[in-house]
Parts: sequence; C-alpha cells; structure tokens
Amino acid sequence: MTRLRLRPEPAGAELVGLKAPPDWSKVFGFDGPLELEIGCGAGGFAIEYARRNPTVRCVAFEWRKKYAREVLARGERHQLANLKVIEADARTEIPKLFAPGSLDVIHLQFPDPWWKRAHFKRAIVQPEFTRFLLTLVKPGGKFDMRTDVEERAKQMLAILEGAGFHNPLGRGVFHPYDPEEVPSTRERRYLISGEPVFRARLVKAR
Repeated sequence: MTRLRLRPEPAGAELVGLKAPPDWSKVFGFDGPLELEIGCGAGGFAIEYARRNPTVRCVAFEWRKKYAREVLARGERHQLANLKVIEADARTEIPKLFAPGSLDVIHLQFPDPWWKRAHFKRAIVQPEFTRFLLTLVKPGGKFDMRTDVEERAKQMLAILEGAGFHNPLGRGVFHPYDPEEVPSTRERRYLISGEPVFRARLVKAR
C-alpha cells in the first residue's frame, strides 16, 4: 500500500472509553453474529470479510491511527454497514465493549511477532488475556488465528489450547488452508508464492 496520510476523523471514537458494553444491535442497526478482529492492519481481511458476509457484524481494532482511519474510509466507500473500525489498544478497550458469551468469532491475522524479548509482553496472545478472550466467545464460537512465523505460531497455539480453546484436529496441530475462507492480503501473497502460513481454527466447547 502507498504511504497513507493521516485522515482527520478518528475511527470509532464513540466506542472508546465506555464503562459498559454497548447495545450492538443499536450500534449496527441490526441483529446478527458479532465478530471481532484484533489488529486489522490495512484492512485486507476486514473489508473483504465484511463484504462477503453482510449479515455478520464485524468490529475491527487497529491501534495505528493511519491504518484504522484508512480502513474506516474504505468501509464507508464500499457502504459496509456491517463493519465498525476502532482505533485503540484492543487489550484496554475489549474488556469494556464485549459481554461474556457475546462473540461468535475472534480473528487474529498475522499479529506483530514482537521479536525483542522485552517487547513480547505487548503480544495479544498472552495466557491471562487469552483466558479472558475465551469468556467472551459463545459456546461453539471460534478463534481464527493465522501467522507466517512458525515459532510464534507454536507459542500462540499452545497458549490458546492451554486457555481452553479446543483444537478439532488435535493439540498442536495446525489447520490446512480452506478455500472457502477469506484470505488477508498477506495470506493471498503467500498462497501465490507458496510460503507457509500457520493457521488454527479453534472452538470453545459447548
């Protein structure tokens, strides 16, 4: 993507700093499955997923203002009424925005691997926060994780399984590419080049 300018309008400012979860039916204007993407980047996944699934209510977090506001603008151009973009630290705001058992799916697409040991604490998939995320997912709901970094993939998968997410293929087993899924921009590049992507589609037990 070309260099982005910082758009003046914040993304999802009305949803930041709330004391309790909003009525998502009023926020979107309709009922339907509620799904969360943590770290939507430039929106390669969020935009296409929302476009293909108009009955799904998608909430996408991105802490980088330029990216969040660009995704918001792209969603508005495509008239995606089912996509809400929030520029904020997901770890801070998610506990305020979602009630236990309210999410149908959580998506985590190619998160920053945080190579430096001192920075790894910034990673989303940490044991305590992952256990909390499990409480937000409905029984039978899913955690969809994808990354191109094998070391981090193994660590995240172990943490997710340890938190209580069930792996239908068995502990420690990654999932094959499903052509019915929406690939992110990065995943599409890897599919073309043949580079490996590590995927896990985990489930919360009923």
